[in-house]
Amino acid sequence: MIRRLFLCLMTAAIGLGLQGAPRAQDWKSQVKELRIGLLGGENTSSRLARYDGFQQLLQERLGIPVKLYPAADYAGVMQAMAAGQLDLAEFSPSAFAGAWLDCKCIDPTVVPQEKDGSIFYISVMVTRKDSGITSLAQMKGHSLAWADPNSASGYLIPSATLKAQGIDLADGAYFSRTGFAGGHEQGIIAVLNKQYDAAVTWTSGQGDIAQGFSRGALRGMVDRGMLKMSDVNIIWKSGKIPNGPWGLRASLPASLKAAFTDFMLDLPKSHKDIYDQVEQGSGVGYERATLDLYKDIIDLRENERRGNR
Repeated sequence: MIRRLFLCLMTAAIGLGLQGAPRAQDWKSQVKELRIGLLGGENTSSRLARYDGFQQLLQERLGIPVKLYPAADYAGVMQAMAAGQLDLAEFSPSAFAGAWLDCKCIDPTVVPQEKDGSIFYISVMVTRKDSGITSLAQMKGHSLAWADPNSASGYLIPSATLKAQGIDLADGAYFSRTGFAGGHEQGIIAVLNKQYDAAVTWTSGQGDIAQGFSRGALRGMVDRGMLKMSDVNIIWKSGKIPNGPWGLRASLPASLKAAFTDFMLDLPKSHKDIYDQVEQGSGVGYERATLDLYKDIIDLRENERRGNR
């Protein structure tokens, strides 16, 4: 009887294995390659270098080619995702909200965690140290560079916050002029080169300020020797903004989405160096993302669109 029971259990286990294995791998016959969009905001060579180890490791784990597609700006990735030309990207919260409103075709999967385990960051406004501008009040009559129209920290949140404080953003009303620098890195460089008096960008706001904090555009530039924090002032900070998600095309096979999610949740533990390169600093990992996390950002973008009609 014991022998018969053992054989029954073995047969059932083998049967389950045979049924489960094809389902676990069925996406390999449907998806010939995985196409990753890289948002603009830093020079192309730096972006590709940051994602090189990530690309190779993900390709090895999934067993299909993984290709990187850097875009000139955020809109390029958003439009390509909506058109089904890309499969995934790490979005800013505003870019995700805008792309989701365009097509409802993107699922948030994971969101980066900061050093304290939170999933929020902040927007900051920076000026040159030698400018003598140390407050938002002193920015009256001076120029301000936004990063990208689809950036939460580089446009959406600071513009909405300043408007709520009664600051008219029309050129000459408060700031002498405003403009889009083409990305976070480009905005900071424009300030350093005295093309603008201030720029807004993103940072964790945690950790050593001398290193550009623990994560963000400032940290990335400090790590690459492009910026010394002693050369800039931080004159304004926003409230908390939810970190942008890694978003996958909703029509991808569920098994592939599950495999990618597992890969991302494991990445900070198994390959911390690759995680740090991708996330520009030293966060502690990822947690699963939900659409509800971005509801306020989606609402803000939707209201902005209505106002522009």
